[in-house]
Amino acid sequence: MKNRLIFLLMAGSLLLVQPSMAQAPEAAGDSLTLAVADSTSQDSTLTTTVDDEALTEAADDTGTEGGLHKQLKTKFIDGNVGFMSLVALALVLGLAFCIERILYLMMSEIKAKRLTDDIRKSLEAGDVEGAKTICRSTRGPVASVCYHGLLHIDQPMDAIERSITNFGGLQAANLEKGCSWIKLFIAMAPSLGFLGTVIGMVMAFDQIQIAGDIGPSIVAQGMKVALITTIFGIVVALILQLFYSYILSKIEKLTGDMEEAAIDLLDIIGTYKNRR
Repeated sequence: MKNRLIFLLMAGSLLLVQPSMAQAPEAAGDSLTLAVADSTSQDSTLTTTVDDEALTEAADDTGTEGGLHKQLKTKFIDGNVGFMSLVALALVLGLAFCIERILYLMMSEIKAKRLTDDIRKSLEAGDVEGAKTICRSTRGPVASVCYHGLLHIDQPMDAIERSITNFGGLQAANLEKGCSWIKLFIAMAPSLGFLGTVIGMVMAFDQIQIAGDIGPSIVAQGMKVALITTIFGIVVALILQLFYSYILSKIEKLTGDMEEAAIDLLDIIGTYKNRR
């Protein structure tokens, strides 16, 4: 009887222990599932944060790239479209004349020393027509001056020198063709800016008179027009002045080449005449 009681107690304890052991793995599995879910939510939160930062940086980059263009457009509109259009027109026309002169002067540049050496070789061989052909086949005012001197090779040296000098003056005038328009636009651009300044001040005083009071918001619009038009006018004049200075340097170089070639040609013609 005693042994049977002990057996029943052990069986009951085993029955009580088995449910608790079955619940333990389930609880552990639930804890692991919660931990994985928490880790996944943290990863998704981190990914969302990184994506937001990347989008913000991309938006900032886009704003930076288009910032200068937008600012110029805004300032152009703020400076009164009428006056700003005149300043922009002065810039476009001035640049057109500058580009035309630069291309012309670049096409007119040659190696003057090589040209005179070829003319000397032809005249030393007694081939005057060959020297003229060399000048005709060479572009630029330097070759034109030499050709004009060879056309009068049978005349006295004084006549040849006067002919070269007069024709050289005409070629120098052709080099400066269009420069007067560039100077006009250089002077016009800041003048238009100053005109916008005066009109902006008049607008500011009109607004003060209408409002009957002086306030920053009332004066700001007129002052903005005045300052923006002045700034743009000065900037346009500076840009055109840089191109004009470069053009003048090219003209001076070509003029010097013409003078040097004319002196060499007179010496070559004098030597040719003395040998005949």
